[in-house]
Amino acid sequence: MKRLLIACSTAAIGVASTLHISAHHSFTAEYDIKKPISMTGTVTSVEWQNPHTWFYIDVKDDAGNVTNWGMELASPNLLVRNGWTKSTLKTGDLVDVEGYGAKNGKNIGNARTIVIKATGQRLVAGSSAGSAP
Repeated sequence: MKRLLIACSTAAIGVASTLHISAHHSFTAEYDIKKPISMTGTVTSVEWQNPHTWFYIDVKDDAGNVTNWGMELASPNLLVRNGWTKSTLKTGDLVDVEGYGAKNGKNIGNARTIVIKATGQRLVAGSSAGSAP
């Protein structure tokens, strides 16, 4: 019985580890450090989740067309250690974002810094670009 319990526990840990690893990605797998992006937009939603927090902004181009961008941040734990709270970035905030674009050309990015226009507060997004080659 004890061996069966150990075998089941080991298998469960293995499956859980595999799920976490497959859900996580490296910066260089998704983003291009040679593709810096800078944009201004209105926050439409914020998702505090592991392994990365995401926020979405509506960005208007010169012709008035609006595109929704997804911006990846660090983990909630790292953001909290850097002074963030769940209410730091709110729906409706107008923000300036600097970061790196996706390799595949999709409207997603890895945020490096965010400035909330109304207050001038500059936020460090905890970009994983520092570990990129």
